[in-house]
Amino acid sequence: MITIIDYGMGNATSVKKAYDFLGIKSVITNAPQMVKEGDKILIPGVGAFGDAVDALHELNLFETIKDEVINRKKPILGICLGMQLLAKSSQETKEKEGFGFIDTVCHKFDIDLKVPHVGWNSIKILHANSPLFHTIPDDSDFYFVHSYHFDSKTKEKSTMVNYGYDFTSSVESDNIFGVQFHPEKSQKHGLALLKNFGNL
Repeated sequence: MITIIDYGMGNATSVKKAYDFLGIKSVITNAPQMVKEGDKILIPGVGAFGDAVDALHELNLFETIKDEVINRKKPILGICLGMQLLAKSSQETKEKEGFGFIDTVCHKFDIDLKVPHVGWNSIKILHANSPLFHTIPDDSDFYFVHSYHFDSKTKEKSTMVNYGYDFTSSVESDNIFGVQFHPEKSQKHGLALLKNFGNL
């Protein structure tokens, strides 16, 4: 069972509907015990980094998730803000610490294009054997909505995308996965990605 974290910031219902469509068992929860009982963790998210960190701490979810991922090696997928929470910190709220699963910092776009970055962009898949992108063709389009991102030097990157410049659009490190785009809004390729995570 996939535990979809409900911390008041995100698109948990849309993700749940996608998994219902795929026939993969999932539950929306903010209960630490449910997170411990589930097989996988999914953190959706739309909003500010600092508010998200505070909400997870207030719900006693932050340390629970960290323990399940680090010590029990439970697979985790962060979506959009959920991916950014996997980092050490963000330029958006420098005094707040993320999970630190990925050794990077979230950077704000520094471009002459419209920010937030909203719309469809094709991704470059860097690893042919990526479990998250299994059966998904290179240069597939995914839907993005964000103002912050992991830079192109992030060593755990698994895909890249260009919006003014190249940046990391997904990460993989053992049991830790993150995507900057919204698979639940990305039609067949997004459903394929969610299915791949569900089948890990």
